[in-house]
Amino acid sequence: MRCVVALRLHRLRQRQAKRDAAGAWREHNLVFASAVGTPLDSHNVRRAFRRVVLDAGQGLVPAEWTPLELRHSFVSLMSDSGVPLEDIARLVGHSGTAVTESVYRKQIRPVIIEGASTMDRLFGDLNRKR
Repeated sequence: MRCVVALRLHRLRQRQAKRDAAGAWREHNLVFASAVGTPLDSHNVRRAFRRVVLDAGQGLVPAEWTPLELRHSFVSLMSDSGVPLEDIARLVGHSGTAVTESVYRKQIRPVIIEGASTMDRLFGDLNRKR
């Protein structure tokens, strides 16, 4: 449900971006596009990600974080939650479990608990607001 809400909000913001860009917008029918509608490249993604890291505060240094950190976190969270390694590998697009296990899966329970507490403080529990 949270994802649906986020995508609907994103669609509204993108409609506004189209209006703001006026004649500069190039329609490519993309869900995620640059400020003028063109496909994102790695530089666009890293720049936007660093803005998010900076806005998050918490003493994070944007230059030290990349979108790949999210992939590692996803695998670690799934693993720590008991999701079978085969399912995690499939979710991240690996053909087997070796890379998932040796490269991505880290048992970082203390960090996960601290991160989850921070996320709860920042975003709250969606169920409480209903």
